[in-house]
Amino acid sequence: MQLAEFFSSRPNQLWHLAKQMGIGHAVGPLPQKENGNKPWEYVNLMHMKNRFEDFGLKLEVIESAPPMNKIKLGLPGRNEEIEIMKEFITNMGALGIPVLCYNFMAQFNWFRTSTTIRTRGGALVSGYDHSQMKNAQLTEAGIVTEEQLWGNLEYFLQQIVPISEKAKVKLALHPDDPPISPIRGVSRILRNADALQRAIDLVPSEYSGITLCQGTLATAGEDIPSVIRRFAEQDKIFFVHFRDVRGTAEKFEETFHDDGKTDMLEAMKTYYEVGFKGPARPDHVPTMEGEDNSNPGYELLGRLYGVGYIKGLMEAAGKHAGVGNKQIVKQG
Repeated sequence: MQLAEFFSSRPNQLWHLAKQMGIGHAVGPLPQKENGNKPWEYVNLMHMKNRFEDFGLKLEVIESAPPMNKIKLGLPGRNEEIEIMKEFITNMGALGIPVLCYNFMAQFNWFRTSTTIRTRGGALVSGYDHSQMKNAQLTEAGIVTEEQLWGNLEYFLQQIVPISEKAKVKLALHPDDPPISPIRGVSRILRNADALQRAIDLVPSEYSGITLCQGTLATAGEDIPSVIRRFAEQDKIFFVHFRDVRGTAEKFEETFHDDGKTDMLEAMKTYYEVGFKGPARPDHVPTMEGEDNSNPGYELLGRLYGVGYIKGLMEAAGKHAGVGNKQIVKQG
């Protein structure tokens, strides 16, 4: 497993701390616009990749994308958005950036009803309570059905998968978070492992797979080791979000990595058992004492805790699988 972190596009404190913790792999966003170049254009991507490499971090994943909402909703202008995606993926391939993490959540991305739930020791976490959303107003998109989204996803993949194959860029589809439907009239179709399977079967390709977000799938009630085995057998796990929750899709809250409902050591052992060698990162961490919670889920101290915990699990799972300490450190 390649232990990674999600970084801003330019060096900051986390870049330094990550190197001090032994992390050598990066997950990046779309870079900032430079000199009139759009974020997805070759030069901007090249500059960001070089910044990471010059710092000693290998850019494994871009976890962001140009605007896709017209694609997801099937609106006029979607073909123009698809052309931009084609350019973006082609540029990623030309630069040797191997994985794109994308989602098909229309109108809004991951969503919570609270980002100030108190958890262990008073740390703050985010959570979702569907009962609070049942009377929420529709978005400007109105009612968006599951049938519409499935059709729009297939249309998108039919055009994008051949480009990804040519560029040798893996498409890592993230499940919908929260995995419940609808929210504000907008359906969510990628709510469980079966739905992810259906999605990647729409246009079969070795370059179309998933981001295995443990927190989302655990929220959906999935058994995480079973999901790992299911998709690893098909070589479809391209990227992992290693996090946990407590509760169900109707009502859940996020947790410290060691305080949720998933047996995280068993999950890590399973990754080693199936031979997963791709990138994985901690995600959606608690906000800890002294932090202002201005970036819920992505403050600094919880990330440091998560990385340390994951490294410990990697060492334990590696020993169980017969992997030596030097190899574990090298993987990190």
